[in-house]
Amino acid sequence: MRALVQTGFGGPEVVSLRHVPDPVPGPGDVLVRVRACALNRLDLLQRRGPAVLPRFRLPHIAGMDVAGHIEAVGGAAGGLATGDRVVIDPTLGCGTCRRCAAGDPGHCASVRVVGGNVPGGFAEFVVVPARLAHRVPGHVDLAEAAALPSAWSTAWHAALTVGEIAAGETVVVQAAASAVSIAAVQLAKRAGARVVAVAGSDAKLALAADLGADLLLRNDADVVAAVRRFTGGEGADVALDHVGAATWRTSMDALRAGGRLVTFGNTTGDEVTLSLAGVYHRGLRLLGSGAYTEADFAAMLAAYFGGGMRVVRNAEYGLDELPAASAAAESRAAIGKVLVRP
Repeated sequence: MRALVQTGFGGPEVVSLRHVPDPVPGPGDVLVRVRACALNRLDLLQRRGPAVLPRFRLPHIAGMDVAGHIEAVGGAAGGLATGDRVVIDPTLGCGTCRRCAAGDPGHCASVRVVGGNVPGGFAEFVVVPARLAHRVPGHVDLAEAAALPSAWSTAWHAALTVGEIAAGETVVVQAAASAVSIAAVQLAKRAGARVVAVAGSDAKLALAADLGADLLLRNDADVVAAVRRFTGGEGADVALDHVGAATWRTSMDALRAGGRLVTFGNTTGDEVTLSLAGVYHRGLRLLGSGAYTEADFAAMLAAYFGGGMRVVRNAEYGLDELPAASAAAESRAAIGKVLVRP
């Protein structure tokens, strides 16, 4: 098969299109013919180096978010059959530890990630355990499904499982036009919340408005004051922040007494400062979102497949167009998922 093989760390030049042996499904596995695979931040970080995930080895085939058709099944494939349209949950665990038994493989000490530290979807075929393959209904395009796994599961876990967003609450969403925030805006609206979308450009805010956001604020606005006015002086119930150092203080200060700050990323820096008195006097809750669970992934798919929400796709590229695909994904002006189609 053809595959994009990474042999070093650096720019797109460390990845080349090669012919490699087709993977073979073992018992309990399925062989998936990849129809689309979305580019993720982890793909770019691990190409630049150093590796983020443990047990990463070169050469490597990246690509976490895979959708396609089942080409072949190993024994005990859980009722899946050749020809089934599927989307892949990329998180594997050891299958035997306490975390895996609880359906939380993302916190397994031996976690494996399709496209992260085992071969992924920037190829014509990929083998995964059958339990990770979820059927895609006929009304959902496979390229659309490929944009779901990482971003939408992360958003579901942060907004609903950890953040516990409820009807009538006000939620601040930072970087509101990123892939994970596009999902978070829609999930918060689905839960009945009012959404304050914060982003860096008018184009990004226009998208947030189209997705249902109730208040649109640019990064350079007085976000805290605007949120106070919007909430009658109270402040927001929840802030969803995967940006990190650049927005941390704003997210905290925009909260009401007893509000919840859900942190699930650090793209602008890992180190922040805070006033302990400001936290305990106001009764704030600082919540690390961590890895999504198997239940999160299944619930997210059921909600999305039920209709009423949408992914945003930026562009599609072939396997031989990796430099252009990478440039599109890395552009700060880019909006929506970049997809690779074998």
